[in-house]
Amino acid sequence: MKRKICVVTGTRADYGLLYWLLKEIQADDELELQIIATGMHLSPEFGLTYKTIIKDGFKINEKIEMLLSSDTPVGITKSIGVGMIGFADALERLKPDIMVVLGDRYEILAAAQAAVIARIPIAHIHGGERTEGAIDEVIRHSITKMALLHFTSNIEHRKRVIQLGEHPNRVYNVGAVGLDNISKLDLLDLDEFEQSINLKLRKISFLVTYHPVTLSNADPKKEIHALIEALDQYKEASIIFTQANSDTNGRIINELIKQYVEKNTERMIMVKTLGQLRYLSAIKHTDAVIGNSSSGLIEVPALKKPTINIGNRQKGRLRGASVIDCYENSKSIKEAIDKALSKHFQEVIRNAENPYEAGDVAQKIINILRNADLSAKIIMKQFYDLEFTI
Repeated sequence: MKRKICVVTGTRADYGLLYWLLKEIQADDELELQIIATGMHLSPEFGLTYKTIIKDGFKINEKIEMLLSSDTPVGITKSIGVGMIGFADALERLKPDIMVVLGDRYEILAAAQAAVIARIPIAHIHGGERTEGAIDEVIRHSITKMALLHFTSNIEHRKRVIQLGEHPNRVYNVGAVGLDNISKLDLLDLDEFEQSINLKLRKISFLVTYHPVTLSNADPKKEIHALIEALDQYKEASIIFTQANSDTNGRIINELIKQYVEKNTERMIMVKTLGQLRYLSAIKHTDAVIGNSSSGLIEVPALKKPTINIGNRQKGRLRGASVIDCYENSKSIKEAIDKALSKHFQEVIRNAENPYEAGDVAQKIINILRNADLSAKIIMKQFYDLEFTI
């Protein structure tokens, strides 16, 4: 009998990272793929991206509506509650042998809690990482404690998961799964990409993604105005904005960027989602990636492009030499952009190593999922104590 692998996806971002893992589970004779789509995938505001999953040839076994119209802390907390109810019913119907989740968002927290109560083992991808400026930090580590298997993106992250009490035999350093896209996808050439977004790129061009900093008390309007003020110093640059996610204050960010783009439509666009192919192609054909997304630290360096990482959202996350950190003010952002565009920094990028690259990550995960011991005894895991002196 095939082992049933249930993969949960809640955003365009995690689906893009999971794409090749889904493909390889789907093609494996010993495994049965189940997909649960939730969160932003089901929202018209965020592009109804569940349709992309279907278009890519996958069957969605369950859709779980959980995203409320409010992105306040109260609204998001209620979304988690609604999600848990939906996951409880879905997991009872699907009865998977193991549930696979990626990352640290609140949709994934709801899924993990439901799976724990249903005594369904969890495999967690991208545990052990640090993002001290976002509430995702504590959510990620909480999911680690609920998970049976762990697939980390770097040896340091593996050590941190073990430090959290997980047995080393169940913690696998496989690399960043999303990097499989770069080696396996045929990225669009410049003409194809420009046609796909209906914008001609100028001599200088930027890709910008700015998400809410959920552990900050700073005014998101002030942060976006600082970003816009810095970008205004490059009057001839083309700029591609991707929409912020559904975290607290995401709608404020999106509205301010929308207003800015509407005043500069001859050289700017704002998209709900580019999808993985167009997103990676955008990185390839622009001069720098600006914002505070994890992709700036993980995927962008693999394409040998500079990242301007703004503020503390990704504080603590490993980064290579191609990443330039700056403060959330226009002067610091402009200085970082100037550095990224400099001839000297272009030389730095050519030789910079990406700490997340490992190669063929999806297949490594598949081999472990296929053969892992999922018996009742092993699910009742014990806390792994490290010997040390305080």
